[in-house]
Amino acid sequence: MNRLLRNPQAPRRAEADDGAVPETVAAPEAGAALDTAAAAGTAAEPDTTAAPEPERLARVLLNRLSEPGDAVVGRWLGQLSAVEVVRAIRAGTVPDHPGLDAARLAAYQARLPGLDPADDLKRVRAVGGRFIIPGDTEWPSQLDDLGDGRPIGLWTSGTGSLRLLALRSVAVVGSRACTAYGAHVAGELSAQLAERGWVVVSGAAYGIDAAAHRGALAVDGMTIAVLACGVDVAYPKGNAELIRRIGVQGLLVSELPPGEHPNRFRFVLRNRVIAALTRGTVVVEAAVRSGALSTARRARDLNRHTMGVAGPVTSELSAGVHALIRSGSATLVTDAAEITELIGAIGEDLAPQRSGPVLPRDLLEPAVARVLEAVPATAEGAPVERLARQSGLSPDEVLQRLYELTSLGFVERHGAHWRVVRRRG
Repeated sequence: MNRLLRNPQAPRRAEADDGAVPETVAAPEAGAALDTAAAAGTAAEPDTTAAPEPERLARVLLNRLSEPGDAVVGRWLGQLSAVEVVRAIRAGTVPDHPGLDAARLAAYQARLPGLDPADDLKRVRAVGGRFIIPGDTEWPSQLDDLGDGRPIGLWTSGTGSLRLLALRSVAVVGSRACTAYGAHVAGELSAQLAERGWVVVSGAAYGIDAAAHRGALAVDGMTIAVLACGVDVAYPKGNAELIRRIGVQGLLVSELPPGEHPNRFRFVLRNRVIAALTRGTVVVEAAVRSGALSTARRARDLNRHTMGVAGPVTSELSAGVHALIRSGSATLVTDAAEITELIGAIGEDLAPQRSGPVLPRDLLEPAVARVLEAVPATAEGAPVERLARQSGLSPDEVLQRLYELTSLGFVERHGAHWRVVRRRG
């Protein structure tokens, strides 16, 4: 037990390899690699032409043993390497660890038989994917803000480096049963964001998620789908073609190993990754009990920008967003410019000032405008004396201003009376 806690400052993993696994690697060999690394205390420089380094294999195994966001395993990994954690679970000799009771340990041990981390790596490689872990150059450091709930590792498939793509990313989420208005707004916002060089992140679900991904793809933008299932599983099936396109043009990301299917709790846990991965979250449509609001709350708790799009006050699908904005938990946004002003570089991504059209009479000097306000639009008009009383100016000044207004085409004279020019058309 004491040996497991020795030298906590020692390196816990080797540099990341490319995830290659030869066909000859089997489960017993993977287990032997874990035991060898635990006995040595540190992992040696990996041979990328052979099996993946023991720390990666150990994290794949832990990924199978626990559910996403398991804080018990997260706290344990804060003290020990993944190799040592796996050995301790196998042996049943664990240090005094908060939250780890006999029942939880038995649950971990019950999942051990038949697990083959090397086979999981081969399965993800077969679909062009990889398994990245903390310490890899591709690991997004902002996920560390999740603390003990930080992912053990992430399965990815697609184009580009997750770390680099996440540096300039924004989440667009909302209701599955969205309205046509919501789908249109989500698609437009995502297309505008993609054209500005931002990566759109969502969950590949029906409704707002799908509209956000399609909006980015429509303008050849980059988009990331964070899944609640394995990256080799197309869920929901109705979005199978969309998920395939994201895997080619964008990036698929999941905490769950290959072959795993979603459940209610995995969707909620998936949302914390979306919130932590991005610089801000935009909720387009959400009912009061919508799961999309959990992403917004997570983003707020992680000090990310949280934004909402207003909808019809008569729509239940906008009630959750309106409540979020009214409580001060989200900022109202209406287009990509307002979103990037919040999450972009200070002083560089400012939204343009909004103003109504400038009318010709807006440019008049105050005294001229006062005379114009006094001139009636009736056919008979009014004499100078009456206009002087109404405007509070002297008759001489009123007459001078009237001739200025005549030159500008605002008024016309009929005998001793003046009236506003009637616009035709």
